[in-house]
Amino acid sequence: MLQPKKQAALGFIFATLLIDVIGLGIIIPVFPKLIEHLIHGSLSDASVYAGWLTAAYAIMQFLFSPLIGNLSDKFGRRPVLLCSLLGFGIDYLFLAFAPTIWWLFIGRLIAGITGASFTTATAYIADVSEPEKRAANFGLVGVAFGLGFIIGPVIGGILGKYNVQYPFLAAAGLALLNAAYGYFILPESLSAENRRPLEFKKINPFTSLIQLNKYKSVIGLAASLFLIYFAAQSVQSVWTFYTMYKFKWNEAWVGYSLGFVGLMVAIVQGGLIRVINPKLGHERSIWGGLLLYSFGLILFAFAAKGWMMFAFLVPYCLGGIAGPALQGYMSNSVPANEQGNLQGGLTGLMSLSSIFGPWLMTLVFHHFTQPGASVQFPGAPFAIGAILMLLSAILAVLSFKKNKPVL
Repeated sequence: MLQPKKQAALGFIFATLLIDVIGLGIIIPVFPKLIEHLIHGSLSDASVYAGWLTAAYAIMQFLFSPLIGNLSDKFGRRPVLLCSLLGFGIDYLFLAFAPTIWWLFIGRLIAGITGASFTTATAYIADVSEPEKRAANFGLVGVAFGLGFIIGPVIGGILGKYNVQYPFLAAAGLALLNAAYGYFILPESLSAENRRPLEFKKINPFTSLIQLNKYKSVIGLAASLFLIYFAAQSVQSVWTFYTMYKFKWNEAWVGYSLGFVGLMVAIVQGGLIRVINPKLGHERSIWGGLLLYSFGLILFAFAAKGWMMFAFLVPYCLGGIAGPALQGYMSNSVPANEQGNLQGGLTGLMSLSSIFGPWLMTLVFHHFTQPGASVQFPGAPFAIGAILMLLSAILAVLSFKKNKPVL
């Protein structure tokens, strides 16, 4: 592939990732109202369905992501990426025109099965990048995610003020236009000689999790990382419902707040960790970040005014220094030729947290906000998240004493 074509392909992949994240962000502010409308119930009732919908999507992703990745190794990246974009487009149309709640489940299942665009896009970047430029080009993934989560929720919140269907139609249009553009423009990146046949052991989603057991020195740290992912679901799954329920925010204000989250994450992940983590070192970055996470979650749980949520996002997002430091520490504890297996196992843990975390957190929110609740405490999921972050910090500190990184 000639250099200009490589640059054009990288540009398309960046646009693909950006549009995917914008599409995801667009629908978040209006999802509660759509579910509320379809079930003819309360915001509290809608939160339970949202947890199940998120879990349905995550289960399909967990089961099918290894297969989709291996299909891209056999048939090439291009067809898999295009199918992924079509899958998202169909999902968003299901969401826009759903006459019943079960249509939402069908749409989410389709999106979960086909939604491996990040995995395939990363493989595409590796295909078209020179070895010395791969790290810089992989940075496009983080940039796309950060920008998409700044832009998407704000657009969704504004469109949702006019009609609950508009954000879903906008997301569908973006995905389908991106698929059409890719069909005519995107070249294949994986040459025929580099393709390989399907292997059953490589499409088993549990293989990567089982292989984590090989690394006894990082089992405690892996458990710590799982607790971080699980605790973060308190924010990811409940934020929209909590702010609408407690502060009577509309879709626009939810969108603005999530846009602010995206901005804070971009600042911390894109800049501050490069300065803070080297100065503090991995260990202090990990437990310091986890304490900030816990502090932020407790503040969310007991916030009295809507504006406080914006202020409390600052310490919570600063806690983001913990995750990269923890992954870096674990990476240094494993030999160079085992890095791929380690990262695959960690991705599996994140998938599991996305299955069970939303289900538990939305169930807790519903329990403490339903009319017959003995105690009204909508911030309960955040309090649980804070406890899990503290447990994660304790696990990490105990593991430091047993673990000697491989330098």
